[in-house]
Amino acid sequence: MKKIWNSLTEQLRDYYRKHGFKEVVLGLSGGLDSAMVSVLACDALGAENVHCLMMKTKHTSDLSLSIAQELARLNGFDYQVLDIEPIIEAQQQFLTQALGEKPKKVVMENLQARERGKILMAFSNQFNYLVLACGNKSEAATGYCTLYGDTCGGLMPIGDLYKSQIFELARWRNQQSLALPEAVISRAPSAELSDGQKDEDSLPPYSVLDAILQMYLDEHKAQGEIAAQGYDKTTVAWVIGQYAKMEFKRKQMPEILKI
Repeated sequence: MKKIWNSLTEQLRDYYRKHGFKEVVLGLSGGLDSAMVSVLACDALGAENVHCLMMKTKHTSDLSLSIAQELARLNGFDYQVLDIEPIIEAQQQFLTQALGEKPKKVVMENLQARERGKILMAFSNQFNYLVLACGNKSEAATGYCTLYGDTCGGLMPIGDLYKSQIFELARWRNQQSLALPEAVISRAPSAELSDGQKDEDSLPPYSVLDAILQMYLDEHKAQGEIAAQGYDKTTVAWVIGQYAKMEFKRKQMPEILKI
């Protein structure tokens, strides 16, 4: 874990300097991925060069808000809470008129992510900040992300890490010094784009998903070989099919730091 962390901080520092950015900005969700990116950025660049925005909606839980606030306290980065719910409501009204009907649930979910991406890019343009996208390898592989939303940014620092690895890396980082609230590691992952939403409503459990992805992408095993390891055939087929189907999203994602 130490080698991975050191590699990511060094690469982030080099990328930041090479491209002449003044500072970095990212969106805090109250989830583990954005929390990890914020801590990584502080370790690599210094907290004084890191800016984080909590862009809340009616779906943002009190837990997410408290986690984000605690992260800022522990790490000392610049932190703002922005209420984007009025913007989302105005967009819903506009789209209802433009579409001639009420927008579908998926439209409104993705619109929240895209509004956040738009605001982050405004900060980038205004202050010459590098926007850090907070996606991971599990999400990128399965397309569990929003184009021009949470994929928005100039660099994806943890994009080569499976979600399971991020949990492990988070625990290791906290052993060095307390940087992550325990709640952000122990809570069930959620994008909080609708009430009660959980990642595992749309994906297999990360322990299963990541094992299948690792065998398929890293070990180059065939679908039948993976299923023979004891994994459900339907699940294996879905993961591999989803990976192929979502190639168009991966081609439009920011550059990823490799480990």
